[in-house]
Amino acid sequence: MNRFPYKVDATVPLYLAPMAGVSESPFRRLCRRFGADVVVTEFLSAEGIRRENAATLDKLRFGSDERPIGVQIFGADPEAMGDAARLVTDVFGPEFIDINFGCPVKKVVRRNGGSGCLKDLDLVERVIKAVSAATPLPVTVKIRSGWSEEMRDPVKIGLRCQDAGARALALHPRTRTQMYSGAARWEEIALLVDALEIPVIGNGDIKNAEDAAKMQKQTGCAAVMIGRGAFGQPWIFDQTRALLDGKPKPEAPPLGRRFEIALEHAKMAEEYENDPRGAAIEFRKHLGWYVKGLHNSADLRKKLHAVDSFAEVEGIFREYLVTDGALQSAA
Repeated sequence: MNRFPYKVDATVPLYLAPMAGVSESPFRRLCRRFGADVVVTEFLSAEGIRRENAATLDKLRFGSDERPIGVQIFGADPEAMGDAARLVTDVFGPEFIDINFGCPVKKVVRRNGGSGCLKDLDLVERVIKAVSAATPLPVTVKIRSGWSEEMRDPVKIGLRCQDAGARALALHPRTRTQMYSGAARWEEIALLVDALEIPVIGNGDIKNAEDAAKMQKQTGCAAVMIGRGAFGQPWIFDQTRALLDGKPKPEAPPLGRRFEIALEHAKMAEEYENDPRGAAIEFRKHLGWYVKGLHNSADLRKKLHAVDSFAEVEGIFREYLVTDGALQSAA
């Protein structure tokens, strides 16, 4: 009943969620190394893909160590979505195509993309059918529970997606109008699990491994998708896997190792991007997440958020280990 339409070894796969500006190839590779079973690209515009926009196509690059991988596309024009799926399939060959019906960001939904599509379930069906007709790859979807509280009905949405040909469905159980406020209603994931024949992937409000294991136990979801909970702690996947397997949760890496992981991530980002300075500036957010919660982290973040090159980062970390490392260990 909950068989995935692409090969994945784990009984309950762990996904890295598609996140704009975060789920780029270096972070996907790192999370795979730390136990993510499946990764998905950041969401990409169907129009940008079909017009072969260079910046958009550049974000479609991925390595063999990222497989199984899905490419997530968004748009409200079924023809454009089909064209994009066809190009992605022919040129890049991921394991699956994922359709974004969940993004709540204003610049996306004002063109009826992302969760904007949820205002018109006939459109949702047409988009899924167009993408499915354009590619031999499995087509999956990511949704929210509805556009608004008045239109909140994840089971109805899920059934329409399944009937249109979706082969798996990820639910973030908030409405678009909620954005990220309030609490994700995990009970809606459980309702979908009961209602659908395709695999249901749970997503939302996972801050640590305990949350991920709790969601799976409470909802019976076929897989767990981790988004912001992976920021600065890619080892959350290994920790979650241990809990799902009934084993003790591995400790988070000690401070020195945490900095090593951050530097490994930075090196991958530097090698992947064409503009070293731009890559370093874009990477500042990751550095902030890696040092969150450390002793005197506000001062450390201030220094890291001013870097213009990856070479500066190692020096800042080295200085911190000398000046604050002992205090952090004692905390």
